[in-house]
Amino acid sequence: MRIAQVAPLAESVPPQKYGGTERIISWLVEELVALGHEVTLFAAGNSRTSARLVPVWPRATRLSRPRPDPLAVLSALLESVAKQATDFDVIHCHTDWVHLPLITRLGVPHVTTLHGRLDLKYLNQMVREFPNAPFVSISESQRQPLPDLNWLGTIHHGLPPDLLRPSYRSEGYLAFLGRIAPEKGPDVAIRLAQASGLPLRIAAKVPRGENQFFEEKIEPLVDHSTIRFIGEVDDQGKATLLQGAAALLFPIDWPEPFGIVMIEAMACGTPVIAWRRGSVAEIIEEGVTGFIVETEAEASAAIGRIETLDRKRIRQAFESRFTSARMAEDYVRAYERISLSATKKSRQHPFR
Repeated sequence: MRIAQVAPLAESVPPQKYGGTERIISWLVEELVALGHEVTLFAAGNSRTSARLVPVWPRATRLSRPRPDPLAVLSALLESVAKQATDFDVIHCHTDWVHLPLITRLGVPHVTTLHGRLDLKYLNQMVREFPNAPFVSISESQRQPLPDLNWLGTIHHGLPPDLLRPSYRSEGYLAFLGRIAPEKGPDVAIRLAQASGLPLRIAAKVPRGENQFFEEKIEPLVDHSTIRFIGEVDDQGKATLLQGAAALLFPIDWPEPFGIVMIEAMACGTPVIAWRRGSVAEIIEEGVTGFIVETEAEASAAIGRIETLDRKRIRQAFESRFTSARMAEDYVRAYERISLSATKKSRQHPFR
């Protein structure tokens, strides 16, 4: 199939450091190419891919100085896709809602994967404006606020099995990986580590809007010994962190749409202790790949039981459920369904 992948432009594909959506797009593109499909990636110019790259903007906008006008960047992206739209059998968009007024009028089969939270009130209006646009959710939990959207299916994320090698012996510390924000719970992770007596390593991005939270709630507790703040990490830093961790702490307080870090930990054979929010119950197998908790007391008890989990079995669970090959195969089936549906419609209405 001739497949277009349309990526956000804030980060490169894959991202240099933090960037979950762009990482997933990269893994998906590489698997689709390996399967023999003709893939074109619309993305930032500093992206790296084995597909044909259309460099919509010279480099990722988050790291550009000065930062470009985001509306100008989006306009360039949409124009680039529109010019080449008829070259593809299907266009797969990862840009939330911004492309829909255009993409629904191009006459090309398309699908949108929604990567963010959907429990925002104004999104109900979107459902009414685009009743026929097909969407893919990344977890069953994610789609609950918008049950009337035209859901094609749920496709869980996956990552390459060789990207993160497992380690079957921990180095006795806890890990927190992600971004610094109240809903991610880094302060909770610190309290849990202090209560357990285990060291904690925090590898996280500090978004601009969370500088005050970091400076007031996190930084004063960092002693560079038992509580260490590493900052943003690249793939090698992530691998080192997760492979040595006794457990990954995932103390979220928001409806997490997926949570890539959970399957990254599983790929390393590292158990996850996660709050029952969002997609967690779909990803973590209780007592197999980790523990699902409701309170800090339950999390503390779970930390005391992490040695009862088999790290080899955790890796096996990852391999059976969360590889990028499985993800790509799921998407190919979705593309085929979309193309077949479009063909049937054109036969029924040949002059439309």
